Amino acid sequence: MAVEMAPAVDAFLRHLAVERGLRPNTLEAYGRDLARFAEQLDRDEIRYVHAIERRHLTAFLDAIEREGLTARSRARMAVSVRRFVRHLVATGRLAEDPSEGLGTPRMGRPLPKVLRPDETEALLAATAGDDPLEVRDRAMLEVLYGAGLRVSELVGLPLAAVDARAGWVRVVGKGRKERIVPVGEPALLAIERYLHEARPVLLGKAKRSVDALFLGRRGRAMTRQNFFQRLRALAQRAGVPAERVSPHVLRHAFATDLVEGGADLRAVQTMLGHADLSSTQIYTHVSGGRLRDLVEEHHPRGSGRPGRKR
Repeated sequence: MAVEMAPAVDAFLRHLAVERGLRPNTLEAYGRDLARFAEQLDRDEIRYVHAIERRHLTAFLDAIEREGLTARSRARMAVSVRRFVRHLVATGRLAEDPSEGLGTPRMGRPLPKVLRPDETEALLAATAGDDPLEVRDRAMLEVLYGAGLRVSELVGLPLAAVDARAGWVRVVGKGRKERIVPVGEPALLAIERYLHEARPVLLGKAKRSVDALFLGRRGRAMTRQNFFQRLRALAQRAGVPAERVSPHVLRHAFATDLVEGGADLRAVQTMLGHADLSSTQIYTHVSGGRLRDLVEEHHPRGSGRPGRKR
């Protein structure tokens, strides 16, 4: 039976939501990309998905390149279309895969933005007060930096996620995949203080019980947007440029500090919840100062000791 583009896309997005467990914002991105692809098919006068051929995919990639989109945007759109047509093949709506061997726009992977250790400490010090919101912020920062969580994972933690005796937190990451991440004593102590001193105060403003670990001012589950705003305010208080601070920057700091401290890359991959090791390998970059020390200590023309004064 001939299937038109719109219902085929709807079926694909339902598949991603139900069977792959993708988040709403990711599904929206797929929907936007496939809407652009559908526009290209309309220009080629293709109505039914069984008529999609390789030339339609190459025409789409050529079109978005002419529009001046970045390599990252074009690569994302190419992945969306490729996964869509492969789903069509898997469900019998397309006889052959026209994306087989189709190239993807190459893009360089930028080094992650990280904070210096003293800047991270300054952020933590900015939450040294006794106000319930500051106690909560301290606990959230300690977990974010101490466990390398994504901000969506952090605000999504339920009360039962933390096992203080075992020293770990159970995290539900991308694709609803669970992982166990160890947390250090500073984070565990900050959580304990928050649970005893701050959370009951915040929960008292709610009209019903809340399962979320971290609560907002009104006793509801903390949101990503709220935490981002709090983090920027803490950065200003700590004297750290606010534009350099975000939840993901602290995740980068966690990974970078582990790798530069000698942690096994596979272990870091597991803690970060990366599906591919290549996503973790970016943290093998080292600072210019560390490179200079390596030369000073090990190169024949070095001083034989790190940190030589110049």
